[in-house]
Amino acid sequence: MVSSDPADKLLVERAQQDPRRFADLYAAHFDRVYAFVARRVPGRLDAQDLTSEVFQQALANLARYEWRGVPFAAWLYRIAANAVADHHARIARARSLPEAPDPGGPGDVEDAERRASLYRAVRGLPPDQRQVIELRFAEGRSVAEIAAALGRSEGAVKQLQFRAIKALRQRMDQDDA
Repeated sequence: MVSSDPADKLLVERAQQDPRRFADLYAAHFDRVYAFVARRVPGRLDAQDLTSEVFQQALANLARYEWRGVPFAAWLYRIAANAVADHHARIARARSLPEAPDPGGPGDVEDAERRASLYRAVRGLPPDQRQVIELRFAEGRSVAEIAAALGRSEGAVKQLQFRAIKALRQRMDQDDA
């Protein structure tokens, strides 16, 4: 997926030299990034907010961006995929919080403790493994969808998932011991 469009590279270089030129990159890529986000979140306002967040993060990190022959849009898609994953994780956390404590039996307490331990273990994974686990199991995405969103091969996603699950099993086994 090597970019043969020198205009993309030129826009990036100009924006890196003068952040006011970022508007050119924004105009060139807004529609694609918005469509990418809008397909992954249910509400128009959420899609607009997340798209705005993507471009804010891109502008903030533009100085660290290195041209490697890959289209600039791929970098934006990666930022967008992370923003969407974070958005879904926030929603999932909000939904998982009970409105009022429900007095349950000892089994309910043990189950809640085990889930809390699992959530802590997932948060302790390296960022790329955590993201694959969240996309795969919290959002129910396929390996192919995750690979496309992260700009990685399906094999790489499977390897990340394997390593993450192995690490989670080890962590949960340690917690049970």
